Amino acid sequence: MLGFTPPEWAYVATQQTAVEVPQGAARTLDRTIRLKPLTPLRANGGVTDKRIHALVETAVQLLMEGASHNPGVIHRLDKADTRDGLVGLQTLADLGAPYAMLLYERFLGRPFAGHRDSVSELVGDILESAIETVLAEAGISFRKTKRAERIAGFDQAPDFIIPDEFNPRIVIEAKLTEDDGTAREKVTRVQHLGALSLQGRQMDEPPRFEVIACIAGRGFKVRRENMKKLLLATRGKVFTLSNLDRLIDCSRLSEFRSK
Repeated sequence: MLGFTPPEWAYVATQQTAVEVPQGAARTLDRTIRLKPLTPLRANGGVTDKRIHALVETAVQLLMEGASHNPGVIHRLDKADTRDGLVGLQTLADLGAPYAMLLYERFLGRPFAGHRDSVSELVGDILESAIETVLAEAGISFRKTKRAERIAGFDQAPDFIIPDEFNPRIVIEAKLTEDDGTAREKVTRVQHLGALSLQGRQMDEPPRFEVIACIAGRGFKVRRENMKKLLLATRGKVFTLSNLDRLIDCSRLSEFRSK
């Protein structure tokens, strides 16, 4: 009824209750129930029980409240059965609703997910556009790569190369994710760039190029180990939208500033 994916539900439950619900735990619960929908879950008073109670409590609260109405913003609960909270639910429970009004993710699976996938690049462009603005305002020459573009010397092209691909001195990876599994994959990509920067170098020699990671999204907040790996791979050069104004001054980009 919420139309949330398990990781999204877990995230909101963690935000609204005092119980931490990992995304992986929510996925496991979802899979267990889908495989054996008629098998009751055992209540043993453990951490799983607390997580289930947090998930249910959050879902009930959201369904009772319904969607908030902000001009220009589409609320996730702005659907026929959840738009008006408890009043709307009671009305549809009594009168019923045409199935066509209820076409959202938890009923059909892919339609909403397909839309989310189609706009994921547009969402990611917010971070990349912010980086472009910072670089341009400082007068720094850069090469922004295209999706799946092949760049000599890189098996996977970074998002930005400074000053260009012929003389890479700094590379920037811009990563946005709302999922912890995807965050882990993107951390691995940054780690690979860090290892690539050290190839052919002696122990006392600096890296061939500096690796910078600019990240956004709740996916990076889930596992501290991911952030540790990211900080080590970039030697601390990790930035978010909130501190992107320090990108130039706190990295080798300051050497290329012309404004």
